[in-house]
Order: sequence, then structure tokens, then C-alpha cells
Amino acid sequence: MGGLAGWEVIGVIDTEGDCAEWTFPAEPDAVRTARQAVRRRLRDWDLDSLADLTALLVSELVTNALRHATGPIGVRLVRPSGLDGVLLVEVSDPLPDPPRERAARPEDESGRGLQLVASASRRWGTRPGGAGKTVWFELAVPE
Repeated sequence: MGGLAGWEVIGVIDTEGDCAEWTFPAEPDAVRTARQAVRRRLRDWDLDSLADLTALLVSELVTNALRHATGPIGVRLVRPSGLDGVLLVEVSDPLPDPPRERAARPEDESGRGLQLVASASRRWGTRPGGAGKTVWFELAVPE
């Protein structure tokens, strides 16, 4: 499984070429495992400068999926190609309802994940899927 020994991964769909995809169980360890898989892949692609931010944003979205969905969580990275200079990141879950960005109060312990994604990414959004939804974001690759 390409360095994922000991990690709980339902499936490694593809980690070759310009795309990497994993499916994680809806369990608390999925957040850590997804973060580690994302960091490793970005380092393999020589995108170390994006590894920490991408892992943070992925962990926020996987945490949201864990809070609200009960099925597997998909994570997909698409490496920049050509002149676009954009890393595309997608997190999918089986819940069809789109996430709602909300204004967290200072004393709230949650509710900042989508704000973080919105402020740190170039663009972000959601789209319905065949069995659920995908939350995606783009990060500009530093030159």
C-alpha cells in the first residue's frame, strides 16, 4: 500500500500519476491517517510547501464528514499540470446535505473548519455526487 502499513484505509484507489485517491472508514483515526497520506503524497510530488496547509484543511473537512456522516470518506488530490499551477483537493462523504459555513463565537469549540478552508484556499465549493457530496478546494502552487 505504498507506505500506509498500519494505517486504517479502506482502499487506495490510485496513487500514481497526477491523481491520488484514498477511502477511509468513518472512524476518528481517519483524520490522522488522511493527514499523513496527504503529506506523504505531496512530498512525493515535490509540493512540500503545500503539505502542512493541505493536511490541515483536509483534516478539517474529514472531521466535518465524521461529525455528520456514517459511511466511508474519500480524499482525492489532483496535482497541478501544465500552466494552471493549482492543486485540487476533494473530500467526499455519503451525506447529501452540503456543509454550511457558520460564524463561530470565540467560546465555540467547533464551527471554524469551513471558514478556514474559505480563507486559506483560492476557491472552494461543494457538489452533489451519486451517493453523497464532495467538498473541494484549490490551492495555488507557489512558483
